[in-house]
Amino acid sequence: MADDRLDIIIFGATGYTGKYVVKNASQMCKDRKMKFGIAGRRKEALDAVVKEFVSDIEDVPIILADIKDEESLKKMTERAKILINCCGPYKFYGEPVIKTCIATRTHYVDVTGEEQFMIEMQLKYNETAKEAGVYIVNACGFDCIPSDLGVIFTQQKFEGEMNAIEIYISMWLSTDKKGPLLNYATWESAVHSLAHVKEIQALRTKLCPIKLPEFTPKLKLRSVLHRSDVSEGWSTPFPSADHSVALRTQRFLYDKYKERPAQVKVYVTLKSFFEFLIMAIAGMLLLVLSRISCGRNLLLKYPALFSYGFVSHENPNPEMQKSTHFSLTFKASGWTEKLSEPTDEHTDPPNKKVITKVSGDSPAYEMTSIAAILSATTILNETDKIPDNGGVFTPGAAFGKTSLIEQLIKHNIKFEVISSIEK
Repeated sequence: MADDRLDIIIFGATGYTGKYVVKNASQMCKDRKMKFGIAGRRKEALDAVVKEFVSDIEDVPIILADIKDEESLKKMTERAKILINCCGPYKFYGEPVIKTCIATRTHYVDVTGEEQFMIEMQLKYNETAKEAGVYIVNACGFDCIPSDLGVIFTQQKFEGEMNAIEIYISMWLSTDKKGPLLNYATWESAVHSLAHVKEIQALRTKLCPIKLPEFTPKLKLRSVLHRSDVSEGWSTPFPSADHSVALRTQRFLYDKYKERPAQVKVYVTLKSFFEFLIMAIAGMLLLVLSRISCGRNLLLKYPALFSYGFVSHENPNPEMQKSTHFSLTFKASGWTEKLSEPTDEHTDPPNKKVITKVSGDSPAYEMTSIAAILSATTILNETDKIPDNGGVFTPGAAFGKTSLIEQLIKHNIKFEVISSIEK
């Protein structure tokens, strides 16, 4: 890769997420003596982003690139060692960027949480990315860095053989202020993902045609509403990308390193039964309306109505962003002894439990932007610790053996062991 390339280019720098990435990149790249540029369609808007977030204006090259103009994408990606793509929904705008990155031998990370897009990109481009020596890593934001690397962290700290892990996700506000919490593009991605949810199972089967062996004891899904001993409130199964990405990482570890894959279930915890009811009603409405064209139009036209005010056409409230906190609690079980083969059966029941936690603030955009930048710099600095010399990866598969967890900890994203009990 040419030495005269910029270390990082942030594509979609004028979008809501993109601005956060630029803001944090200005300091983080300066600390690491790395050079970054920003890219998008409109020069005036890009100039405004530089003026607002970067003090050394002359040091940040501005590149004009449009998703509909293949030549402009080629000129952009040729100038970068790695591209951070902030242009969503990725279902509509992601593939041309990945395709061009592979053609120009440019590494790539994004912050998508769109399962269908991720699987399709792995099916289509894993081999060509590998041949080009290019790393394509999806979901390097709040979807799905804390959950996927949280499982990896727990496996590293388990000191034995982990059989199963349950993830409990909690989010809460430390302010009484009201207003939108999520950007409209995030809502748009969710609506279009739900519209195609029936296609997901066929894609999963295509990606992994050979099923994993049955591991025992089998981790069963808990009831629709239950109380957990590791989180306060009511918990319910959470059909997010976190589950799919964690399973794909575990599958990779089994295929690549012959490590026993952990069985994974994901839940979201809500403080009250009323919150659960609101979420259940909103979820059902989303699911039903997203399946039909006129329903999707309604959801996209009136986001505040259907999201209980958490999304609108206006930008999120910065004060609410700062006052949003998250924690993911991981409840793992397994054995103190590791068997020689991953498919070997333990004759005794699990005799070890480990609980870990990943936590932080402002997950939607602040934490997401930091995770994306650190993912990009990890690819640039630690390719010797990332497998296969290229390909399309989940975060856990790409970064499991790198220093990314340690880097996240340095940026106030906490990874900790809560307890470890042996029977």
